[in-house]
Parts: sequence; C-alpha cells; structure tokens
Amino acid sequence: MNNFSLAVRQTIGEDLKSEDVQTIQVNLGLLCNLSCRHCHVEANPKRTEVMTWETMQSVLRLAKALPKARVDLTGGAPELNPFFKDFVSALRDSGHQVLVRTNLTVFFEAGQADTPEFLASQGVHLVASLPCYLDDNVDKQRGGGVYKRSVAALRRLNSLGYGRQPELPLSLVYNPGGAFLPPDQATLEDAYRKELKERFEVEFSSLLTITNMPMGRFLNDLQRDGEAESYKSLLEDNFNQATLEGLMCRHQICVAWDGLLSDCDFNSALGFSLDEGLPKHIDDLDPEQLQGRTIVTGEHCFGCTAGCGSSCGGALVA
Repeated sequence: MNNFSLAVRQTIGEDLKSEDVQTIQVNLGLLCNLSCRHCHVEANPKRTEVMTWETMQSVLRLAKALPKARVDLTGGAPELNPFFKDFVSALRDSGHQVLVRTNLTVFFEAGQADTPEFLASQGVHLVASLPCYLDDNVDKQRGGGVYKRSVAALRRLNSLGYGRQPELPLSLVYNPGGAFLPPDQATLEDAYRKELKERFEVEFSSLLTITNMPMGRFLNDLQRDGEAESYKSLLEDNFNQATLEGLMCRHQICVAWDGLLSDCDFNSALGFSLDEGLPKHIDDLDPEQLQGRTIVTGEHCFGCTAGCGSSCGGALVA
C-alpha cells in the first residue's frame, strides 16, 4: 500500500471510490507544437502517438451511454489530431458539452488558421494554459516567444466572444514555475484580471490553479536540482482531507490516445490502468462498471490533495 492510500484510509476509513461519471477525459495524442517544462506526458513536436478515428468512435459510444457527461479533450495539443474537428462536431451533435485544453500558440500552426472560429461556432469551453501574467515566466517554462503568441491568441478569442459571452467560457490555467504550491486561486485571479486587462485589454472567465505533478519533465528538473524528495515531502506534508470529496478521479474516466483506460490523465501517463478486474481498453468497457470502482492511487496523488487541492478544474477548496 502506498502512503497516499494509507492517508485516505486513515481519513475516510476505506479506499477511494468513484461516484457518478461527470467527465470523460480524452487524450487525443502526445503530438504538440511545444515542449513545456512541466508537461507530465512529455509531449513535443516529434511525438507520433495520436488517437485514431476508430478509437474516437468508441469514445462516442461511451459518451452516448453517459449522456450527461462532459467530454474534456486534452493532449499534447488536441487540435493537432487530424480528426479533431470531426470529433468535436460529432460530440456536439450528440448533445455533449465539450471542453478543449489549448496551449493557445497552436492557433498559429499550419492548418489551424480557422480553429478559433470553429471552436466558437461549436460553443466549446476553452481552458487555456497561461502559467503567469508576466512574459519572462511564461517563456522560461514554455519556450521563447510563447507569451507574445499566447496574448495574441487570447485577443483573437476575445474578439470572437470568448471570455466575454457566457456561452463561450474561457478559463486560464496557472501552474507554478518551481517546486512550490499554487497561491490562493481567487487572489491570483484578481491579479491576472488586472494585469491582462490593463496591458492588453484581454478578458477571461475564470482562472484555474493546478499543482505540478512530480512526474515527466518536471520531475526530471526536480531531480537535476536536487529537489525531488523535498517537493514530494511538501505535497505529502500539506495533505488536506477536505479535498478528497472533490477529487477529479472520483467523477471521471480517462481514455488515452490508444484507448487504454485510467482514473485520470496522470495515472495514464504513469501506465496505471483501472483497478484489477476492470477492463483495460475502452472497447471492452461496460459503462455500468465505472460506478463505485476503487480508484488506483500512487504517491503522485498527493499533488491533488495538497493545500487547496488541485484538479483539471482548478483548486478544490477555498
């Protein structure tokens, strides 16, 4: 038993269990136009792993069986999947809310010129990475020139109504630039609003703060700097039992680019499948098996329960 499972059992008296599936998170591939320092899936422009249309059809069947679930598309850069627009359109035609996690700069890649307009026409909720409102911090974490292109993309999205009209929500994502926890989400959101409005006339709907997981490139950096163990201790020492109820793994199922199933995208990146006895691949899944399953955990899970908590939807508690 890992330390996280032990902490959960000591808190609630049993293993972590799933509840209703509110989100189907789908990783459309590891291909990305960026190579960000914090990327837990280590996406980059040379990755070739992308979801096929056949697997997308399996996701559509799962979505049909879970009509109230939101579909959360991630990557890599999900927009670079050749079937991205067809998949989004099919999901919207089936009545599902669709959320796309974008790095913003992808809109400047070849073949992406009309992607912002497409997203707006489909009423897609955008969650956009912008790990700081200062250019130096963003470029250090994500690459030279990323901040400038991100701001240009945000202004374009604003011109389409994103972040200004309630039917076109635009959430920004902050993650720390080092081995520390995110600050208070509400306070940081106020700072983002002030800086982006005054400097660029950029508006957005909400800010999400997400803790860096000790895995992928971020773990490599921690190990290089001799901070891996102290960071893991920081997460464990700040375990907050109030976050357990809202953990994203309890309300979602994650489908990797190859159709493999897991409780969250972090588990997927580590090769953690669903609990023993449950299907490994989406083609073998009976949706009724998802309710009440035991969540597979590891030491990395302390990243979601430290401090105010962390999820794909931001902080879990005030």
